[in-house]
Amino acid sequence: MKSSRRKTALVLVGALTVSALAACSSSDDDGGLTPAEASAAADEPVTIQVAIDEGLEQGAIDAFDTRIAEFEKENPNITVERQEYTWVGTTFAADLAGGTLPDVFTVPFTDGRGLIERQQVADISGLVAELPYADGFNPNIAAAGQSTDGTQWAIPIAAYGQAIHYNRGIFTEAGLDPDDPPSTWDEVRAAARTISEKTDATGFAEMTKSNTGGWILTTLTYAMGGRAETVDGDTTTATIDTPEYREALEYLHDLRWEDDSMGDEFLYDWATSHADFGAGKIGMFVSGGGDYGNLATQNAMNPDDYGVTVLPLQGDDGAVLGGGTLAAVNAKATDAEQAAAVKWIDFYYMSKLTDEDAAVADAQATADQGQPVGVPILPVFDQETEDARRGWISDLTNVPLDQFAPYSEHVVDQPLEAEPPIATQDLYAALDPVVQAVLTDENADVDALLADAQANVQNLIDRG
Repeated sequence: MKSSRRKTALVLVGALTVSALAACSSSDDDGGLTPAEASAAADEPVTIQVAIDEGLEQGAIDAFDTRIAEFEKENPNITVERQEYTWVGTTFAADLAGGTLPDVFTVPFTDGRGLIERQQVADISGLVAELPYADGFNPNIAAAGQSTDGTQWAIPIAAYGQAIHYNRGIFTEAGLDPDDPPSTWDEVRAAARTISEKTDATGFAEMTKSNTGGWILTTLTYAMGGRAETVDGDTTTATIDTPEYREALEYLHDLRWEDDSMGDEFLYDWATSHADFGAGKIGMFVSGGGDYGNLATQNAMNPDDYGVTVLPLQGDDGAVLGGGTLAAVNAKATDAEQAAAVKWIDFYYMSKLTDEDAAVADAQATADQGQPVGVPILPVFDQETEDARRGWISDLTNVPLDQFAPYSEHVVDQPLEAEPPIATQDLYAALDPVVQAVLTDENADVDALLADAQANVQNLIDRG
């Protein structure tokens, strides 16, 4: 595995093409609210709706409500109402067009630029500039939420690199060592075959629909040294019909048809793959390295069974597809709602990363409800800030840190590479049926599938 170079250009799963949609901000197009306007708006009584993940256990909801109560105590003129919301690539455009999004919501990194260019999120850059840590973001991460002039319209709240999640209990049952997970793709294949032969679990599961098939296929391709697009000045070229995409598809083909290691479910999306992994039906699968919180709070995974490790990288150009999440404000929010929304983002998402008292208070509220505290993350700011945060909450940390070590101790040394920059979501959608075909038809013509996908994706890129 080559890990001598290191990049921090992080961009998440699934950009969104919603060019037909338009939304109007309540502020003039003049850089967002000024400090004076924000101060005046902040004095108004206001109610805002803020996003909470769908399907959380009651303990996680109670922890969220505790934070709302604390926020409202500090800001007596602001009332916060939680609204269930989870970003899904295939439905977000409709949610945006239908005006059903909360005032504060989250989107993947790659959605940021498009939403900003089309003014489909509020310009909160003036408010963000007044935050004490505004100049402290990792610049490559901050760029995901910036407009072309460099102003910050959306706030990066989390970053991660892709990973292999594995079930330690299933590993043990299969006679594999959960403390020594696979470190090459050949070892992943061998472990998947062993799991399928010796347990009732699927050895290796693959997402294939709702644009996740293209996302994970591209993740594998990056790890094998390929890329989905190349950019030369103003020209972007699809690089789908390549040896690396072919290698990734042939790898999946062999897992499926030669080894019978992929079970009998070939229409997984993000939610269903996580549900089955949490239920102990899957030995290994690839997804974002920060998924433990979801697995614990929405899929009731036994913490003792959880394991995560870095992706194996091949050749000089093997890289980890990176990602992250932005907090954004609804473009229809009034000035007062925008001011309150930024206060909420600062309080709920950011203060626990930058302020000791806030970090401890958030960790305590979360721990009191039996929710995970201390999951290792890639830092939004710098490693020193992240190390300080971990120290502040060390006494409250309740996750098995040693089980994260194969990932957390090595991902920072892996080259992290941005997702394809143009038509990202459409690119992934175009690759979903390619993955499905390979997993459902033993004799699928990979060359023809890739040639068609190449032409399709290039057309999508050319259309913008």
